[in-house]
Amino acid sequence: MDRFLSPSETARRFGVTTKALRLYERHGLIAPVRSASGWRTYGPDQVARLVQILALKRLGLPLARIAELLAGRNDLDAVLALQEEALTRDSQKLSRALSLVRDARARLAAGAVLSIDDLANLAKETKMDSPLTGAQIKALLAPYTEKHLSGPQQTILERVRKARAPVVTAMERLYDEAAALIASGNGPDSAPGLDLARRWRELASEFAAGVNGLQDIALRVQDAWAEAMTDPQVAPKLAKRQQVQNFIRDAWMHLRILEASFPGH
Repeated sequence: MDRFLSPSETARRFGVTTKALRLYERHGLIAPVRSASGWRTYGPDQVARLVQILALKRLGLPLARIAELLAGRNDLDAVLALQEEALTRDSQKLSRALSLVRDARARLAAGAVLSIDDLANLAKETKMDSPLTGAQIKALLAPYTEKHLSGPQQTILERVRKARAPVVTAMERLYDEAAALIASGNGPDSAPGLDLARRWRELASEFAAGVNGLQDIALRVQDAWAEAMTDPQVAPKLAKRQQVQNFIRDAWMHLRILEASFPGH
């Protein structure tokens, strides 16, 4: 590739939106080249950086973490190596499961009976990963929340969570809804994504209403998450949850941009 693309052509070719390109630019992840007339364009270096960003986003990393990984570098091969490792791990698991299912069907078609051990192994190897529960996520984050939050802050957060349990439950339902939107190919700037962001904002306001110091606690929780995502043992377990959180955050940001550009929208 030796020519420069417009934002719309770049977005079309790489399956993103022009709003997403602007978002990456605001986060300092990508720097389009200005044409002589001042228009944004994307050449070979910018496209290589965009591929890196998209590869890391698919691994569930937040934009802040992606910025850290890419700071001052343009090492596309290193980023693709991370993606290759994750895809290889998933593909090997799926290939093994598919082979077991096909073998079991062939044996049944030949009149064989599957033993209890066969069925148990089949159930174990073909089990799809289920979403983590709130308790599981809390347990994984515990070492990091204890590090970043003081005892009183942890007490406040736990008390608010219990007092506003219905709100927490409703927010968990939105997490599930966001995961379904991701699976169906809807972006954070899609109509369903923006609608979800509006409802999330209402719930977040209800959760935080009247609680002093909760904003600082939320920032410290984000720090705990960020550190947990650097742990190679913990990060893969939280990757899907992180991907959903990124979707909600990006949708919220797109909503704010939309409302700022078109007041009363």
